[in-house]
Amino acid sequence: MSNKQTIIEIYEAFGKGDVETILDHLDENVEWDYGSASVSVPWLMRRDGIEDVRGFFASVAELDFHEFRPTEILEGDNVVVALLNVDFTVKTTGRRVHERDELHVFRFGPDGKVKKFRHGVDSYEHFRAWQQARSAA
Repeated sequence: MSNKQTIIEIYEAFGKGDVETILDHLDENVEWDYGSASVSVPWLMRRDGIEDVRGFFASVAELDFHEFRPTEILEGDNVVVALLNVDFTVKTTGRRVHERDELHVFRFGPDGKVKKFRHGVDSYEHFRAWQQARSAA
């Protein structure tokens, strides 16, 4: 299977809420949101290893998605880059976040597993939506 096909399967599993299928495509020591600045937004936090990545999916459960649609998926040697339209509401605040051309970067190991992943988003907008959630608590 090509790396691009792996990412397509990951996105299909995400749409179904099938976390286990997603985790099956990740290296045991995956670096999630590698190279990201330290942020307090749970779904944008750096995570290391599959067990830690489960926390990402728990945080995403706090979002109500209106759209999660890859618009472009580009494949290089050991990297896949995807652009997505993402639109969600933070359940605790009702604050909506729209991302056009959200960027996802997946880096693969020789075994075809995702070794590294990162988001490219408007982190300030995500922070504002989450900060309101924390302030409301």
